[in-house]
Amino acid sequence: MYKLKATREGYGEGLVVLGERNPQVVVLSADLTDSTRASMFKERFPERFFTMGVAEADMIGIAGGLSLVGKIPFCCSLGVFASGRVWDQVRVTVCYSNLNVKIGGSHGGVSVGADGASHQSIEEISLMRVLPNMKVIVPCDAIETRKATIRAGEVTGPVYLRFGRPPVPIITTEDTPFILGKAITMREGKDVTIFACGIMVYEALEAAEELNRKGISARVINLHTVKPIDEEIIFKAARDTGAIVTAEEHQLSGGFGSAVAEVVVKEYPVPVEMVGIKDRFGASGSPEELMQDYGLTRFDIIRAVERVLKRK
Repeated sequence: MYKLKATREGYGEGLVVLGERNPQVVVLSADLTDSTRASMFKERFPERFFTMGVAEADMIGIAGGLSLVGKIPFCCSLGVFASGRVWDQVRVTVCYSNLNVKIGGSHGGVSVGADGASHQSIEEISLMRVLPNMKVIVPCDAIETRKATIRAGEVTGPVYLRFGRPPVPIITTEDTPFILGKAITMREGKDVTIFACGIMVYEALEAAEELNRKGISARVINLHTVKPIDEEIIFKAARDTGAIVTAEEHQLSGGFGSAVAEVVVKEYPVPVEMVGIKDRFGASGSPEELMQDYGLTRFDIIRAVERVLKRK
């Protein structure tokens, strides 16, 4: 059995590590300090923590100003607010000037549960990856989220980190490498490749195990960096297995699967099936109920694999 831990815990831990390493790191929170686990940084470095209140646009503007005087600001809120409510400020103030601002978006996906559509961010991969200069990272577990947060503070330029609320299985280790822009092969396979990000990596691994019992060999790749995307590993998977399935807890339009498909068609077109949210808003319910209702389980991945193999 895997140990369970929320990815937002990894974000809070990563902020503390960065704060200990670099006195220039500061954290800004838009009223949701505990929800994003920015509270860990606040408790350790209160003099470098700023509460912005329910003023997300102001938070981004202030972060831009802080970056111009040498600070490394991390802005924290729920992903639906940290991407959608502030998109204009992120575009014009941060990305256009390529400022060194980091954005942590918590409660990504429908697995937030009972909070419902207003608080479930299922569009932010699309919103953020379209912006020039923006890097987009979707870690799969708490350990990887901590590593991604630390790395975000080390690179120069805008970064968007997506993480979640519920406890999820820890499927990486302290020794698992994390390199920005370089995906990780979690399981080898020769018949089909499943690319996944976030909590869907675990679902992909479980799907691959079941497929193996059916005589289907599925490669599973944790594509944690959506932008800049690892084109080399996508090309190799297309050549090696001849079929691809993508899995994301996000809208299909313009999201993770679209990013993978954009790479595939450039050099080695193969059949692609996408598992994700099909043009719907979120809803209230338990995480398990919503993942099932929105077609985001290992069984949905298995069905997608079976479909893509018929097209191979």
